Amino acid sequence: MRAGDLLRQLDHRLLPPLTRAVARLGQAPARSGVLTGAALVSAAAVLLTAVWVTDDRPVGDPTVGEVTRVGVVDGDSVPGYLRAAAADLAALREATADGTYALVSLDSYLPPQRLAPVLGDVSVSAVFGRVPLPGRQTEIVRIPALRVPDDVAAGMTALAARKDREVADYRARAAASGDVELRQVYASGAEVAAAEAAAYRAGCACVYAAVVRAQPSALRAVAGRRAVRAVDPAPEVQRLERTVFTPPLPEQRDVVRPPADAALPAPAPSGGAHPPATSPGTGGTLPARPTPTVGESSEPAPIVTDSSPPPTPSTAPPSPPAAVTTSPDAPVDAPTASAASWTGGRVVRGSVWSE
Repeated sequence: MRAGDLLRQLDHRLLPPLTRAVARLGQAPARSGVLTGAALVSAAAVLLTAVWVTDDRPVGDPTVGEVTRVGVVDGDSVPGYLRAAAADLAALREATADGTYALVSLDSYLPPQRLAPVLGDVSVSAVFGRVPLPGRQTEIVRIPALRVPDDVAAGMTALAARKDREVADYRARAAASGDVELRQVYASGAEVAAAEAAAYRAGCACVYAAVVRAQPSALRAVAGRRAVRAVDPAPEVQRLERTVFTPPLPEQRDVVRPPADAALPAPAPSGGAHPPATSPGTGGTLPARPTPTVGESSEPAPIVTDSSPPPTPSTAPPSPPAAVTTSPDAPVDAPTASAASWTGGRVVRGSVWSE
């Protein structure tokens, strides 16, 4: 009931008898004190009613700003994560009628057509993929996929078009740059983006994880399939847009660690790093040496519908956004770089990343 309606009802019910009582009392001695007391009582009743109605208003969503994280971060033990996920799945009790969200990690990269036998009997929300180019850093992407494999194939087609735009953008920046090392970075970016475009256009074996929702019994059935590496249940997840999923890559077998890209230049000496340049596609930056990690980041993996801006040869650095990284297992002695990273579809900061 709204405050105005409640106050009107109080007027109709309380004011007539109160007026009659005041009129009778007003004829007795000391009527001034009685009138004052009655006025105070009436004012207090109205004030308390207004406060009660105000406090009864619905409270805002207390989960605003909270992010739930499911998966691995840089430095995690992959075998330890797999054991923990299996234990959580075994202990999972029956959920609500809608089921429980879970992160399904695959033991190899699969093409869209091979996903249906693995995920076909559970509700799928999205899949994660990347083009597994040996020794190269490629972009981790999240493809919304309510229908498998149709939505995955359509998402790959959109990705191929975006990668074509990135190739043109990288090449334009390389031609406009007067810095030899930066041109090498741009040329590497164009080479990788071209390979990604060709792979996605061909419907590559690039999917390595999925977000699903099902009852515990169905999730356990998925976990028992040969292509599935782990099913990590997340009963705490209520809203996907406030959840970060970071599945391990199939090639990560021991510890989640930054990769190395053999085609990129070595890190610049301390104090001699080149200023970053705007990266294509996402508006991020490209320092002289990227530093990818698999782990958390403050942004979700790019969705395939994101578009790239037209090529604008410029080396002026805007502020970099956080992006998503790729991180295959690298040898322990592989060279790594500083905490900055580069995007344009490829590598990102290794801090924290929501769907």
